[in-house]
Formats: sequence, C-alpha cells, structure tokens
Amino acid sequence: MTPQALMLKADRALESARLLLESGDVEGACNRAYYAMFDSARAALIASSAPVESEVARTHSGLIAAFSLHLVKTGVIPVEHGRALNKIEDLRLIADYRGDQVTRDRALWALEQATSFIAAIRASVSV
Repeated sequence: MTPQALMLKADRALESARLLLESGDVEGACNRAYYAMFDSARAALIASSAPVESEVARTHSGLIAAFSLHLVKTGVIPVEHGRALNKIEDLRLIADYRGDQVTRDRALWALEQATSFIAAIRASVSV
C-alpha cells in the first residue's frame, strides 16, 4: 500500500473509533484507535524511506520497533507519540483479548492520542 492509501485507512479507523465510542463500545473504540495509529505509523515509515524490511513492518512488534528506531529516536516524531503508540497497543490487547474492563475515560484518551498521533505524522512526514 502507498503511504497515502494507508493514511486514508488510518482516517477511516479514527472515524470508526469516534463512532464506536459515541455508541458506547469502548473496546471497539480502543481497537480502531490503535489501528489508526498502526496504519499511520506504517505510512510514515514508507514515506520516510526508512530501511525497514516489509515483513518487519507488517507485525505489530516489528512496526513499533521500526517506528521507534527510525522516526522517534531520530527526532522526526516526538517521543510522546512513540510512548502513546506502545500504551495504546497494550490497551487494545486488553480490550481485544484479556477481557479486563476498559473504561470510557481510557477509550477517550486513546481516541485523543490517536488523533494527535495522526496529526503529528502529517506534520512531520510527507504523506
């Protein structure tokens, strides 16, 4: 996928997160907020021409590690966005697999972080 196509996918996931949160589905909102960040992080890595093997960027841990190494540690993307990506991945795992309750406040925080993350990607990388 192109960076532009991935950003469109990220925008759709972000809008889905908003709609899910509004309807009371906090777990679904966390899931979609994370995937909005995941897709925009993939777009940023591709657009930056970082030397990342395509297989690495397709796994969650591989993408997060490559994003941190090539975009956060180099100062292209602020550190707080790298931290947020990690925290929201954990929140998604809780929402999707662990069965622990996710509060509306945590889901709202995830949505806010995803919105800020995507804005930072657009401001820092040509996508």
